[in-house]
Amino acid sequence: MQRLIEALSARADDLVALRHDIHRHPEMGFEERRTAALVAARLRDWGLAVQEGLAGTGVIGTLKGRRPGQRAIALRADMDALPIQEATDLPYASANPGVMHACGHDGHTTMLLGAARHLAENPDFAGTVHFIFQPAEEGLGGGRRMVEEGLFERFPVDAVFGLHNEPGLALGRFGIRPGPMLANVDTWSVTFRGTGGHGAVPHRATDPTQPMAAFIGSLQSVIGRNLPARETGVLSVGHVAAGDARAPNVIPAEVRVSGTGRSFQPEVRGIMGRRLRELAEALAIAHGCTAEIEYRHDYPALVNTPEEVALAARAAGALAGAETVDADYPPITAGEDFAYMLQERPGAFMLVGNGVAEDGSFHHVHTPKFDFNDALIPIGAAYWVSLVAHALGAAGGDGA
Repeated sequence: MQRLIEALSARADDLVALRHDIHRHPEMGFEERRTAALVAARLRDWGLAVQEGLAGTGVIGTLKGRRPGQRAIALRADMDALPIQEATDLPYASANPGVMHACGHDGHTTMLLGAARHLAENPDFAGTVHFIFQPAEEGLGGGRRMVEEGLFERFPVDAVFGLHNEPGLALGRFGIRPGPMLANVDTWSVTFRGTGGHGAVPHRATDPTQPMAAFIGSLQSVIGRNLPARETGVLSVGHVAAGDARAPNVIPAEVRVSGTGRSFQPEVRGIMGRRLRELAEALAIAHGCTAEIEYRHDYPALVNTPEEVALAARAAGALAGAETVDADYPPITAGEDFAYMLQERPGAFMLVGNGVAEDGSFHHVHTPKFDFNDALIPIGAAYWVSLVAHALGAAGGDGA
């Protein structure tokens, strides 16, 4: 399988140029019209059947192997960018102010395109591969919308697989685990309301900044004193708004604090939402105020199925040895809307190392200096090809 990486590396220049082009022209969720058109054109050039327009800007390419077989699998990449101002000074840096590919979706799209081209030229497998190019992963639920619009009814599959780069993990190393791998993603907000008043006579006011301050200070008690120590839960404050900076002598009548919640188990998610609400309501009453609470469940936890994890690990290990694959990778409290696809079909989500500098440093995703590692393109594309070989062998099964 090392020869597979070498073969894909020999043709990497076109893919690198493609990745740079996508990086230079980032598009936000459900706005990926240029990227989608580029993807669809490439797939058609290589002879795949193409369906456009699912979830607005989604693209599906379908390829049948030359060997007889009834199994079908789907491979998914995401296409959208983030509302971040790029600070890399790269020659192919974003030409769209305030928008950049800060999570590597430009690389994910390119790796899957590289695999599609190779498999179209070498369709030595049994069955069908659907290449899913998904819009709007970054918080907008493009994966959910694709499922709701009939993704798996229109393109039936036995299993679905995802791949994501991981900064800080050595280039070409892989990480995966069965069961929950990425977290439930929740968004919460609390609005405390009082009468407000003049800062010089606070005894004449009902001050909502008091329960807000107490709430922020007490929030971590929800985690530390309500969750079993063996369970993971995160509650973080991301935004606080109150008053007007031009009027510091005014006690505001309303303050708002909002943030995110992360967990892996449904019961933990439930405890966090319930206790946050109870804490806010009790503190509001204690200070003579009212509280309006919203606790919204966004993305579900991403849960890999054991059989597909084993298959994906074998496919990755076949490239450079089983020692390159950590099949018990620690769970991550980030979220991923690929979880919606895994709620509908068995599958597995794999991480692959984006590399680390010689001094051990790296730029995290969702930061202005992040850039996808071009050296990863042939490795990721080779993983996809290896996965197809293992999933859709001569008999339509494991072709290891």
